[in-house]
Amino acid sequence: MKNRKEYHKKANSQIKKAGFFILSFNFLILNSFSILPVTAATEEPVLSVVHSSENANQWTGITDRLQTIGVKYCVIPLNDVKSGADWGDRRVLFLPNVETLTPTQAIALEEWMSKGGRLIASGPLGSLSSAGVRQLLRSLLGGYWGFSLSDTEQIEPIKTNTPEWANQTELFGKIRGGVVIPNDMGAESAAVWNSKDNPAAVVTTERSTFFGWRWGTDTASAAELDNAWLKAALNHYLTAPPPSSRMKKVTGGSSSCSTTVAVAPREQGGRGVEMQRGSSSPSSSPPSPPPKSATAPIPRALTIVKPPNSEAIDQLEQAVRLDVTPNSNQPIDNNEAIALQQELENLIGRVESANLAVSADVANESVGISEKKQSARHLHTYTPQPVNVQPTQLASTKLGGLVRSKDQALAQVRIIANNLPQLIAQKNYALARQQWLVAKTILWQQFPVDRRLAQPEIRAVWLDRGTIVRAGSKAGLAQIFDRLAQTGINTVFFETVNAGYTIYPSQVAKEQNPLIHGWNPLEDAVKLAHERDMELHAWVWTFAAGNQRHNEIINASPNYPGPVLAAHPDWANYDNLGNMIPVGQTKPFFDPANPEVRQYLLKLYEEIVTRYDVDGLQLDYIRYPFQDPSAGRTYGYGKAARAQFQQLTGIDPIDISPSQPDLWQKWTTFRTEQVDSFVAKVSEQLRQKRPNLILSVAVFPLPQQERIQKIQQNWETWARRGDVDLIVPMTYALDTSRFQRLAQPWIASKQLGATLLVPGIRLLSLPTIGAFDQLQLVRDLPVSGYALFAAENFNNELQKLFISTQGRVQSKTSEPIPHRQPFQTAAIRYTALQREWKFVFQNDPLERPAQTISDFNNQAEVLRSALNQLAASPSASKLLVAKASLTRFQSQFRVLMSQEIKSNSYQVKVWENRLVTIERLLRYGERRVQLHP
Repeated sequence: MKNRKEYHKKANSQIKKAGFFILSFNFLILNSFSILPVTAATEEPVLSVVHSSENANQWTGITDRLQTIGVKYCVIPLNDVKSGADWGDRRVLFLPNVETLTPTQAIALEEWMSKGGRLIASGPLGSLSSAGVRQLLRSLLGGYWGFSLSDTEQIEPIKTNTPEWANQTELFGKIRGGVVIPNDMGAESAAVWNSKDNPAAVVTTERSTFFGWRWGTDTASAAELDNAWLKAALNHYLTAPPPSSRMKKVTGGSSSCSTTVAVAPREQGGRGVEMQRGSSSPSSSPPSPPPKSATAPIPRALTIVKPPNSEAIDQLEQAVRLDVTPNSNQPIDNNEAIALQQELENLIGRVESANLAVSADVANESVGISEKKQSARHLHTYTPQPVNVQPTQLASTKLGGLVRSKDQALAQVRIIANNLPQLIAQKNYALARQQWLVAKTILWQQFPVDRRLAQPEIRAVWLDRGTIVRAGSKAGLAQIFDRLAQTGINTVFFETVNAGYTIYPSQVAKEQNPLIHGWNPLEDAVKLAHERDMELHAWVWTFAAGNQRHNEIINASPNYPGPVLAAHPDWANYDNLGNMIPVGQTKPFFDPANPEVRQYLLKLYEEIVTRYDVDGLQLDYIRYPFQDPSAGRTYGYGKAARAQFQQLTGIDPIDISPSQPDLWQKWTTFRTEQVDSFVAKVSEQLRQKRPNLILSVAVFPLPQQERIQKIQQNWETWARRGDVDLIVPMTYALDTSRFQRLAQPWIASKQLGATLLVPGIRLLSLPTIGAFDQLQLVRDLPVSGYALFAAENFNNELQKLFISTQGRVQSKTSEPIPHRQPFQTAAIRYTALQREWKFVFQNDPLERPAQTISDFNNQAEVLRSALNQLAASPSASKLLVAKASLTRFQSQFRVLMSQEIKSNSYQVKVWENRLVTIERLLRYGERRVQLHP
């Protein structure tokens, strides 16, 4: 493990990175523009131009135009756009046709512009970025790329209030571009398209100008038009006074300046988005045009890196944020103050709960009585002694300095929590946030990460296609499974169908993934998993039929819909504008109402579960693509769906809209039922072939009605009917409190029947200890395990932590997996609970009447006996006894724990949650386990 100072440094670094998600997007109101003369080129560069892998094949046209304009400029690789670097005195940054930006790069742009930097952009800037990045870019640019125009159009001045700097004859002509949608305030159109409703072609603000075409490409516009617009925008910003007379230079970006533009600069290696979407060793020369064939061979030296599950992340990332920004003096309202205190209290509870589990386990081992007492004094935290530390000291405390023991650490954090209201009342917001972050980092240090503390649980990981491809062979795959097995992972969701391709040679599917050469990864993965006592579940894309990002990796056309839709175009689904891929998304979808689609998918899944000894099947993309009906963006107008709905109602659904609530509800219900009925059919047909098959679904944790309106995914129905065994909500968050807010409604839900809930945790961008914190929350909640997305983010530091805290134990018997052995899991987990209660009663200074302890122990022992008998020999009668014993015990638990509620309510709630988990395991086992009378 790293020392405390290194942990502190790393935690702060992660917090700063994640701070992007709480940036305030404030729009600036435009000032009036002045008429200014065109300025000559200066001696020093005044413009920075960003080069990326996305505009590399356009670079010759871009540089030819820049040289014609006559202004000196610097070329900056996109990977050098980052916070804290230096752009010198250059006040304008130009991003031509860059579609993918990372959160770090977007933050750097925001910071730079806030200091006086000005931005010019062209093309669909950021359109392939995550939702949080797109939102920030929208505020910086004053608008966003809406959609491409189908034909060349005339660009014209607006009829009223044209900015005078943009009212020049040479700025107007024929261009092939797209519609830029301006924000409601702080932005205005500088030019419009001569088409219906005159949509914006150029949007401008005080800080930015956004061209609605791919600048520098001859297929979009003539060089003369491009040059005229860039000169006009440059002159506007370069001759306008800086926003602050005190600002001498604008910082951010790259300290290097290259004005040699004949050859584009080489992108730096690393884990940037460019590297994820193409080669790991990009060339300085523009790439050759991709071949038309979707199955073109890939050079063996090419390292393929799977992009993140963009849609899963995109839809949640706007809400996924840290609640605290370092050094921000932004006012803290009462609700935020309560939330800050509550999160510290919850984190204290998680730390104490984890340490109690270890303490009880240590005390249960074969050690001397004196060692047990010493362990209790060291680990037990119910009555910490106060530490005399001033709040101002804590703000600058280095980890490992004042904090020397867990008791001291918890005492210090409680001082911070108690002082937060006073600091907030004094409007000392920056110090309040700083101390909160220090307290959080101190608490993270106190987790017992040097000892196993996990109980039997589902420990799943998504093994993504990119990682499988990089493995390259059975030997390479074996190394991955060895690593996962060492860390205690017991369930692998193995990506088997992706973008319309199977990972194995199929007799049903059109093509095996072209990135796989002479190898059957699925066959090998099943054997490797079972040799290590792990389960292998085939993870399949259901209604998503292709992926533009995958097309880039295999050098296929961006518009290639995938092998299945290419062969059966009438199986495709469409949005209300006739697009197979909705605007701003990357995946075409099947029409779930098409009976041939359903037959094909069922036949494919049957092949998977009968040809291969997989333990389960997971349905992903079991939904429609994201829509926004209120904004007129809807989906589901496949040929079969339209015909069926018209036959039912007499109305073509393309002719109705949300303004017709009754009809619209019928259309929404129709689409939702297509998904519902398919899940039911998969469950019925596959379980006839494989009765013990575990069926799971990866789903969105949006509120039910919103989810039905946006993606027609009603997974509560699948759970209640018993169609699926595991619901895996993608509760992806960068902080534990947000993770809990996403997961809690479904954890507490009464609508899931006997189905088990397994929250998903996204590892990307999570600090190691932050991921562990989310796992500990899962262990304190009434759920049976977790799923990690994804194997490609399973780093060495996380591996070491998992080996220590949940790694495989040498034993003659395998640890049970809840979805496979629910009764055995329940019995073992209950025994662990009893150990904790025994430890507390022996070591907590609270005095309890002997009769209370006796009553508690008697009832607890009755339940233990019932659960053990059920686990040893399951039967309907033993299940009935166990359920009755559990119900009686739960009804008396709070009475028996009345004193603990006063001193440690969090821990009592954790114990109640674990009893609920046992209750749910019994309910699940009743449905899934074959019981004799």
